[in-house]
Amino acid sequence: MSFVKRDPAPLEAAGLRWLGAAGARVPRIIDESPDLLVLQRIEIGQLSPVGEVELGRMLATMHAAGAAHFGSLPAPGRLLVGRCEVPSPEGAEWNDYYLQHRLLPLAARVGLLSEVERVRVDAPSEPPARLHGDLWTGNVLADQDGRPWLIDPAAYGGHREVDLAMLDLFGGVPQRTRAAYQEVSPLADGWRERIGLWQLFPLLVHAVLFGAGYIAQSRSLALRLGS
Repeated sequence: MSFVKRDPAPLEAAGLRWLGAAGARVPRIIDESPDLLVLQRIEIGQLSPVGEVELGRMLATMHAAGAAHFGSLPAPGRLLVGRCEVPSPEGAEWNDYYLQHRLLPLAARVGLLSEVERVRVDAPSEPPARLHGDLWTGNVLADQDGRPWLIDPAAYGGHREVDLAMLDLFGGVPQRTRAAYQEVSPLADGWRERIGLWQLFPLLVHAVLFGAGYIAQSRSLALRLGS
């Protein structure tokens, strides 16, 4: 059985391979072309308690596989988060990179540049992690055995807390998943206080794509982070 995606994201197949090579469970690629991606079909079930634990361990292992630089992509091409194109030059230091190449270009597109320019990014230094990049609950599938699978990546090298913060924003991180992640790869002190900082990026992506309420939500969060 297969699942056919028409007009896939430019780097979707490369992202699946990149994450799969890092230990993530992803659908097998059966065929691909610029306008078509044929994938192994996952028969949908419900994530089991064991699957929630496996998800945490899988994400920790995937992140630890790393990337050459912040902004590194799984192959040459264009990075799309959903249908929002995001510039992804490579960089060596995350805090300035996140502001300059993740937040500000999107903020400028939705009229929030002055608010976002005041956001302070001050996370502890870590090497680039291998991110899924669009990790919300809709992109975590459970099969009929309750095991987790990752789909629809927008993969790049970034800070590992970004994936977890996005999962928390759009669906929530199961307690067993977070505990298993921390057991394999503990997060740096202060990670809870940084969740909102990392959530500003996907909110701005949604502001670009959908406008209205997401612009207001992004503005409110940016003002809080800049105060």
